[in-house]
Amino acid sequence: MQALSPKLLCTGDEIIEGATVHIDGGRILTVASTPAPGATKLEGLLAPGYIDIQVNGGGGVLFNDAPTLQTLQTIAAAHRPFGVTGFMATLISDDRSKAARAIEAVEHALKSGVEGLLGLHLEGPWLSDPRRGVHPSKFLRQLDAEDIQLLTRKRSFPLLITVAPEQIDAASLKTLAAAGVKISLGHTAASSENVEAALAAGATGFTHLFNAMPPLEGRNPGPVGAALANRSVWTGLILDGIHVHPTSARVAFAAKTANKLILVSDAMSTIGSKDPSMSLFGEKITVRDGALRTANGTLAGAHLELSTAVRNAVSLLGATQQEALRMATLTPAEFLGVDKDRGRIAPGARADFVLLGPTLDLKEIWIAGKRIS
Repeated sequence: MQALSPKLLCTGDEIIEGATVHIDGGRILTVASTPAPGATKLEGLLAPGYIDIQVNGGGGVLFNDAPTLQTLQTIAAAHRPFGVTGFMATLISDDRSKAARAIEAVEHALKSGVEGLLGLHLEGPWLSDPRRGVHPSKFLRQLDAEDIQLLTRKRSFPLLITVAPEQIDAASLKTLAAAGVKISLGHTAASSENVEAALAAGATGFTHLFNAMPPLEGRNPGPVGAALANRSVWTGLILDGIHVHPTSARVAFAAKTANKLILVSDAMSTIGSKDPSMSLFGEKITVRDGALRTANGTLAGAHLELSTAVRNAVSLLGATQQEALRMATLTPAEFLGVDKDRGRIAPGARADFVLLGPTLDLKEIWIAGKRIS
């Protein structure tokens, strides 16, 4: 058993002073409101570990290239130094056999105890071709019965899929939602009416808001308008100051608040790697001016990690430290439905923490009660 007494504590919902967190067996026993005798004193702000729901790669590897246990171990290790104690391995549009292999790899990795891995995010291939971005057109298709069979199999982890409403019918959405699949809308040119119908059928989120979507117009709100107008759904946001203009990001923050806006990295293999370039389906992608781009300038994922996104939330959005932290901890945990276990510092939750300095700079990290840095 151990006890930590930080100067400041972010529970997920609020920041308090002078608390003590008691830990045993990798989980939180109690959170006392006063410092405890003999507790390890920590100078800084102790917060829940970060949760990233969109991680394509890291450490020089991409999940699409090799959906294996070793790849997941490498990705987890690459993001851990940035405070990520929970992530959704993300597979972008590929063939059906690759998706099946990804599901098997995540199951294997979880049974093998890969710390930090939460589940799987299948970003496509059920996307709109005009809004596909770098997703290969040859893989895009409508969701069919074989897909539904694959996605609704019994599994031990959260499964998130990104779909365009144009590529899936309401009955299929209802079937997936009833099976516990988390459905996010993205890479779409659908009308706001079609988007709202998809939300009514079971979708609960939006993937990297603004990106791979038509812009909001006064008489044509589209996916962006539907996302901003709906108070009950979550929206992911790539907050690197490049994918979304800071003013547009502030609009999203004002509309969604920290309770529904989720900071995501959309990180590729360059995070945690010394190589500033990578290959994506045979095409060279290079970091230029802080962004990953193809030769013709198309954004291809992001060269971003979540600790930077959290700090950007303060500097670019004007968020308080509590709001910035919530968007990377409790809010994504609530979206995935794992908030009793992760994303908060409360009795019964995993002892996954980050210790932060005055500017939310990372100082120390714990996973399951073990200090790893």
